[in-house]
Amino acid sequence: MSRADSHAIPAAAAAPASLRLGLAAAVLLGGCAVGPDFTSPELPAAVTDNSYTPTPVVQETVSAPGTGGAAQRLLPGRDIPAQWWSLFHSDALDQLIRAALAQSPNLAAAQAALRQAQETLNAQTGALQYPNVGLQLGAQRERANTNTSAGVADFNLYNASVNVGYTLDLFGGNRRALEGLAAAVDYQRFQVEASYLALTSNLVTTAIREASLRAQLQATREVLALQEKQLSVVNLQFNAGAVARSAVLAQRTQVTQTRATVPPLEKALAQTRHQLSVYAGKPPSELGLPEFELDSLQLPQELPLSLPSSLVRQRPDIRANEALLHEASAQVGVATAAQYPQLNLSAGYGTSSSLASQLFTGAATIWSLAAGLTQPIFNGGALSAKKRAAVAAYDQAQAQYQATVLGAFQNVADALRAIESDAQALSTQAQTEALAREALALTNEQYKLGAASYLQLLDAQRTYQQTRIGLVQAQAARYADTAALFQALGGGWWNAPALADTSQPGTAAVTQRPALAPVR
Repeated sequence: MSRADSHAIPAAAAAPASLRLGLAAAVLLGGCAVGPDFTSPELPAAVTDNSYTPTPVVQETVSAPGTGGAAQRLLPGRDIPAQWWSLFHSDALDQLIRAALAQSPNLAAAQAALRQAQETLNAQTGALQYPNVGLQLGAQRERANTNTSAGVADFNLYNASVNVGYTLDLFGGNRRALEGLAAAVDYQRFQVEASYLALTSNLVTTAIREASLRAQLQATREVLALQEKQLSVVNLQFNAGAVARSAVLAQRTQVTQTRATVPPLEKALAQTRHQLSVYAGKPPSELGLPEFELDSLQLPQELPLSLPSSLVRQRPDIRANEALLHEASAQVGVATAAQYPQLNLSAGYGTSSSLASQLFTGAATIWSLAAGLTQPIFNGGALSAKKRAAVAAYDQAQAQYQATVLGAFQNVADALRAIESDAQALSTQAQTEALAREALALTNEQYKLGAASYLQLLDAQRTYQQTRIGLVQAQAARYADTAALFQALGGGWWNAPALADTSQPGTAAVTQRPALAPVR
């Protein structure tokens, strides 16, 4: 049984000695709270302090020439910076995220939900934890039935009283209810952090996707320019009778096929820009959104890697689910306490008189003190069913928590493997692109000298186009999966300054964030 502070009974001083002793005993009993005392769940048995994957990941990746080719080194146990996106060293990205944090409606909605939960807790704390005290003043004029009563028929009646009511929390039902509401506040606080992490991660990954599409579009246009130049050469050769018309048609087909890939890339780029604008809290029509290119982003070379034992305290989605589990645990206590007796106390003190001048004299004093005990006896099994339902809800919350934890560890494991594979893929793709570029140049020269067929030239062009696009995609994957690792590890919100509450006028863009209370 958990212990709690006892509550003072305002009217107890006016009660007889025997009743005061009974009330004191009841107050002492009020420290007992039925139901489970919540403790944070243990880590899965398979989790160790040094590994997210069944086989070790490389501590340093391979490098590759060009954009995004730097080797990356894992730093186990290193803390994640609050503004982890600053490791990409892009001023445009930093400014975009700062503006988005101040304007995002999703973040404002999460903050409003937190305020609602906090005020709900405040309201219930006042209603359940403290006595209900009311002041009553009244004045009335009455006419009595002279056939059944003596005295004057018309008279005035004045009264003034203070009434106190209180329900002793003998078995902790109220305390469990407040415990559940406090857990609901914790849940909303972590939802704010989850919204913060989702917003910053979406901004970073969308900016990277824009840079990737922009680079793919540029590479496609460069390849298209080479193919159009080659088409001009083939047309001259055809007019001179050096090649057949089939060669012209083949080159035109190649140009047309490459040109057909441009509109989908332009559409994807435009839609990505629209999405980036919405993430930033602006309509897509608004101007001033920065443009991102892969060359403007620097790949972080040192990657902080939290220990698995720390991940469950860092991921806001895990902490939010833990708060839900805590709330479900408290509801089991509420349902259990409803099966036990309830003791209600009430007291009143005041005056009543037919003359206003005598209202506050000693003769007009009235007082009352009452206690009532209620014990459920038969309710058709309703209370037992409610308790079983609360236990089932707790089991559901526990299963959801475990699923969230497993999903979080999978996210980190996937990101670690992706970072390792991305480095290898980029290294291979860079070599492939260099060889394809060299092969195209050589085949083009051979074709001019008549040493290579036109089909060989077309194959070289297609291969080079594919390797250029593949190289850009491999470069973007390294940036995107690096951002995914920071997101999977929780994003460093515990080191972050406070978010501005944009729904309240006069708030600063950034204030010092108070430390979050641990889930109780």
